[in-house]
Amino acid sequence: MLSRRSFLISAGTLALTQLLSGCDNHSTALRVLLLQGSIPPQLLKAFYQQFSKDQSLSFKPTAQLKDIWKQLQSWQGKNKTSQGFKDWLGKLPLINDNSHKMSDLVTLGDAWLGKAIQDKLIQPLTLTEIANWQKLDSRWQALVKRDEAGNLDLEGQVWGAPYRWGTTLIAYHSDQFETLGWTPTNWGDLWREELRHRIAVVDQPREIIGLTLKKLGYSYNSPNLSQIPNLSSQLQALNQQIKYYSSRYYLQPLIIGDVWLSVGWSSDILPLMAKNRKIKAIIPQSGTSLWTDIWVQPRAEKNNINLSTLTKQWINFCWQESSVNQISLLTDGASPMIYTTPTISTKIQTNPLLFVEKHIMNNCDFIEPLSEQNKQEYEFFWKEMRNSK
Repeated sequence: MLSRRSFLISAGTLALTQLLSGCDNHSTALRVLLLQGSIPPQLLKAFYQQFSKDQSLSFKPTAQLKDIWKQLQSWQGKNKTSQGFKDWLGKLPLINDNSHKMSDLVTLGDAWLGKAIQDKLIQPLTLTEIANWQKLDSRWQALVKRDEAGNLDLEGQVWGAPYRWGTTLIAYHSDQFETLGWTPTNWGDLWREELRHRIAVVDQPREIIGLTLKKLGYSYNSPNLSQIPNLSSQLQALNQQIKYYSSRYYLQPLIIGDVWLSVGWSSDILPLMAKNRKIKAIIPQSGTSLWTDIWVQPRAEKNNINLSTLTKQWINFCWQESSVNQISLLTDGASPMIYTTPTISTKIQTNPLLFVEKHIMNNCDFIEPLSEQNKQEYEFFWKEMRNSK
């Protein structure tokens, strides 16, 4: 999921960001580098009005997670080339490099979390004293509890604050399926003869091997792939069904009818459905993979894990009832608090792609880190699949 999502910056969001950013000088009380589209502009405005009318805030949107990752590396001196260039720029007259000052919080996807901990790009958060942390669903709490190597550890420290999540979906062209007389309901439908060379998927081994594991009744995170009966033959059969592998362009063939079904991320598919009523989507009954956007704290020189009051207020604000509804209605994702918040908009509760049924949600998996041995095994099965004729 490392290439998940790219967003265009809307004029409205730009205007609001400029309002909140101010001069971004040394007195800025809170700096947040966020994934564009993951927080509604209305939410930023409400936070500003409630908590910081007389303080300078900086909320800077970035189009892709990989750019935020590069910024994290730069702050820690990991990206030596770009950092040296910035240092040189800072010595020139009339150039102010304040835009590259370390943020208090940044957006990171859960797939990046383990590596960020390993590379010492981020530091733990003190979230237990934040009121709404206790209301956060236990599976999201477990996701951000890690050891120093980035592995899941229920006794580990808390390394992030999840604020938005989504799923991997099956999207399909309803006109084409009318001719077939059925619509997809589960992963097994991808192997039906009618869909041979009619499928596009994201070019991600954990996703494609994972959905095949789900078809066979296993978890996305199953180890020891060589011990799973029929996995190799199922992957090779699926490869014969797939016409396109692409993490950027898997929806374009669906729109023009070149394929009839695409597998990809809800943050891409939901906005497409809003524009094109012929595109429908489902969450497979056997469950799917989950992704989540997380607030993380860049590692400071002194590794001070104490959060400022305003930083805590922002994290807690994202988990409040009004914020939960706005994130879920306005961002092509859902808040992890939708199942524990008393008053949820009817539009959210009646949308099965956002408010996932409990029995399906229980079958869903976050894609977890693998051991080196299991990584090699996944790579082997992926290469074998892609090379099959």
